[in-house]
Amino acid sequence: MDLGIIGAGVSGLSVAKMLAGRFDLEILEKAPQIGGIARVKMVNGVPYHLVGGHCFNSKNSRVVEFVDQILPKSEMHCIKRNARIAFKGHKVGYPLEFSIREIASFDAELAQRITEDFFRASPTETSNLADWFRCRFGNALAEEYLIPYNRKIWGMEPSEMDPSWVEGKLPIPNKRQFFQALFKSGDDAMVHSTFYYPNSNTQNRLLEALADGTSIHTAEGVERLERIGGEWVVNGQRRYQRIISTMPLDLLPKVVAGVPQEILDLAGLLRWNRISNALWETEETDETWTYHPDPGTIFHRHIHIGRFMAPERNYSITESLGARTAELMESEGKKFPLLKTMIDHNVSERAYVVYDQNYKKAVSGIKAWMQSVDLIPLGRFGEWEYYNMDACMESAFRVADGLNAH
Repeated sequence: MDLGIIGAGVSGLSVAKMLAGRFDLEILEKAPQIGGIARVKMVNGVPYHLVGGHCFNSKNSRVVEFVDQILPKSEMHCIKRNARIAFKGHKVGYPLEFSIREIASFDAELAQRITEDFFRASPTETSNLADWFRCRFGNALAEEYLIPYNRKIWGMEPSEMDPSWVEGKLPIPNKRQFFQALFKSGDDAMVHSTFYYPNSNTQNRLLEALADGTSIHTAEGVERLERIGGEWVVNGQRRYQRIISTMPLDLLPKVVAGVPQEILDLAGLLRWNRISNALWETEETDETWTYHPDPGTIFHRHIHIGRFMAPERNYSITESLGARTAELMESEGKKFPLLKTMIDHNVSERAYVVYDQNYKKAVSGIKAWMQSVDLIPLGRFGEWEYYNMDACMESAFRVADGLNAH
């Protein structure tokens, strides 16, 4: 067979769809179902996202056209993002740097400090995330919001993190945009300021559309990958000319025969986080996301999943870093009047890659080795990048274009 794809998450499904017809290919998926971390668990008709709140939009017209071809806009509904930040006992708009007027209404001195520091900030090359925030947003905004929130969501000090993931993940206004927002409400310029969700009220509909027509072997994990006679042999049975791997970058070297010890050592440096969350029946809210930088709660955000549905319903997901018990999630949730009854609870395996100071060395070294043995990395954990669904599709296009060019 021409091509074997390891993993039936968004990345693996997308690249298979893009290459279908040109290559004889199949996907091997270790789980009993497709979807990876984007898979939704349906609970009493409610889409329970076990890792994050997966929705779709993109500024890349090619990605938008790709999704429209497999799941037309007529089968989806558009939602305007209404994200808020619980900041010093008040709710302010997201992104915070466009909400200085709101902050001034309850703390004029802080609003002035944030403004003055923002205009003093001078972007320079930095080696850690904390300094990156200070150089681009100023000391006040960095210390009061960005550093505490990122400390909470990553479980480590931003001063120990690599800043290379931030571009495209956070709105980064220039001084003119910041100035304009002082006089009028700023715009949420993130890619998901509006987003689409299937009319079926489950993101699984998009996953199923991606998978349609592709040969997928579920419950078939890759335990050994070996190069024999110019082919890749998987588990001693399946043979492929080439392999695209969405397997986590720290696990792949462990299943490939003959891997140098230095590559295994680099794989051992990679870090990742797991997420605990809970599904709640709630009071009504007009918010789609609520962010919680306050260290007084274990939750770093609420995903108001009921707002993704059509018609809307009163359900939310509370998310917390690390492995948290259902009992703890429930007791913490009772601190929020919005949350009424906890319905379900989950602790993920891998949720997010961690950009610590070993990130660049480990990832570049492993990818260089993969290139040398003709293994193609793809996806959030396959490339060890903080990809959203649309970024996974962009990366799938890059891989597909490279293969189609040969």
